[in-house]
Amino acid sequence: MQKTKTNQVRLNAGIWRSRILKFPYAEGLRPTPDRVRQTVFNWLGQDLTGKNCLDLFAGTGAMGFEALSRNAKAVTMVEFFKPTFLALQQNKAALAATSAKILHADAMQFLANNTQKFDVIFCDPPYNKNWLDKLLPLLSAHLAANGVLYVEAEYVLQDSAIWQVIKHGKAGNVYYHLLKLAHEQTN
Repeated sequence: MQKTKTNQVRLNAGIWRSRILKFPYAEGLRPTPDRVRQTVFNWLGQDLTGKNCLDLFAGTGAMGFEALSRNAKAVTMVEFFKPTFLALQQNKAALAATSAKILHADAMQFLANNTQKFDVIFCDPPYNKNWLDKLLPLLSAHLAANGVLYVEAEYVLQDSAIWQVIKHGKAGNVYYHLLKLAHEQTN
């Protein structure tokens, strides 16, 4: 019975404040809690005017649509699970979110083929599948100068040779982090 239930999440702020995103049940799908989204967008400065964003493992689309609601220039949402991808398309249409690009793709294939750089990358991969071990070394090549990477994980992330954790928090079983490149390259 629960597998046919439609779930929903409410956008926090911006032009689509209080609008509802509907999405299907999917094993392992964990919408970013309201409180966490509020904190993350406080970290990002609320207004994302001019920013190009990537929502990798988009799921409900809450992070990507929230970014667009707060004036992001464009958001690319990547989702592999077909029912969730279709829900993202429906939510895009309902919001008339013309700056959302929704791709039905595998995250690793997307990264292998993508040449665009993003100002903000949201990354919330499935837990307990070692995704971050594979993704973190690759994501630096997709981040624009002075860009940031938001990561949700089932554990605390530490600074590495590539990434510096600049903010972090915990809500329930979710550890959330804002990272920047440890050594910004100057061109």
